[in-house]
Amino acid sequence: MTMNIEKDMEVDGSIIRSVQRSEGTTKILDYDYKTCNGCGICVALCPTKALQKGPLIEIATGLDAPPVMIDLEACAFCGMCANFCPVNAYKFRIDDRDLKTDDRYPRLLKEAEVNEKCLPCSLCEPVCPVEAITVVFNKTREDFGPLREGIEGKINVDKEKCNLCGICARFCKAFLLIEKETKDPRDLVPYEQLLVDEELCDYCGLCVEICPEDAIAVEGQPLEAKLDLKGEIDVDQKKCIGCGRCSLVCPYDAMKVTKPFEGEILLVEKNLTKCDPLGCHACFNVCPADCWYVDENGKIAVVPQQCIMCGACANACHVFGIDVTRKKVSHTLIKETPWAAEWKDAIESILTGAKRQFDISGVVSPPALEKLPLQPIKMPERDPDLLNLIGYQVKDLEEIMHKPKVRYLWERAPAEEAVKKIETRIKKGPEAPPAGEKAS
Repeated sequence: MTMNIEKDMEVDGSIIRSVQRSEGTTKILDYDYKTCNGCGICVALCPTKALQKGPLIEIATGLDAPPVMIDLEACAFCGMCANFCPVNAYKFRIDDRDLKTDDRYPRLLKEAEVNEKCLPCSLCEPVCPVEAITVVFNKTREDFGPLREGIEGKINVDKEKCNLCGICARFCKAFLLIEKETKDPRDLVPYEQLLVDEELCDYCGLCVEICPEDAIAVEGQPLEAKLDLKGEIDVDQKKCIGCGRCSLVCPYDAMKVTKPFEGEILLVEKNLTKCDPLGCHACFNVCPADCWYVDENGKIAVVPQQCIMCGACANACHVFGIDVTRKKVSHTLIKETPWAAEWKDAIESILTGAKRQFDISGVVSPPALEKLPLQPIKMPERDPDLLNLIGYQVKDLEEIMHKPKVRYLWERAPAEEAVKKIETRIKKGPEAPPAGEKAS
């Protein structure tokens, strides 16, 4: 019995939603083309070739269009694209159940885990390129009462000891962190310096206790209070891309990062002579990890430690100056299921960039259809009397049309008058040639 399957597609803002309905099951594939950076990994692993790359170079430099085109009829709604998208541009649900929560299907591993060394401080939160990290503290200076008036004292921050972790600034308004004007991935610390506004300070001394580097000294009248400052850090693994910036900026080795891919990114120097990093910026625009910069010589450069090897920059470069090679894919266990071979093949295609061709040696071809010969074309029979009549009429017309005066009057006669003459001629009917005369 043939299963009735219905497919349709709709657009909701930046979401292109593909839906497949069959008996008792609804599968929904959401593709956020604004989140997609055009890495093309989904195109490589799609088992039915339902996904095709769009104009990636043009999109990287400003064109508003989907980086990936979806052929709804070809889509098998397997969910591979959603489970292995490194930038979380796809979501796949089967009857409102997210496929990534089903451990029968492998998924890409890209996550950051906090360990026991975390204080936490506030350095990792602003450097996360996808805003996957949130740091919250349970207390601020205001929880210990208003500022006391008339207190005199001094406060000093040792710049040599301070690592700009930002705990003091999150705790008390008297501290102000100055952000860097230009951000360079080679130096991930987001702040340039720490200032103290002594008009907002009553020299309570609570900041001395919370500084992990003993960089703050306060002279004044200490506030007698029990300081139980605690912080909590949350990493949204659904957003995390595994770039490792949080781990690299952390001064306490408090982050363990699993990168989605391992490999190598190289710059093709001979092609980069045509590169205009300030005018193009395509590689900057598509990089989810923000790991590109312009070096001291005015050339593009990358920090490989932050690269997730997605390959979007290579697809976006119009001078073919970037080469990305993936050597390993981090993923969950592929369980022994009826579809395990297809998932293994898809994961392998992420490394090779091409799908394995299926073995068709056992496929039975249908018998060739017998081609029936075409009937020969028969020439219509000609009526010699009719041909003679036509020739006689044309002969008179040709003689008239060769007279310049007749043509002059004919071409300048009003249209209605010309039509009437023609109608009169038609009503009279064709004149037969005299007996014994044939038209030439």
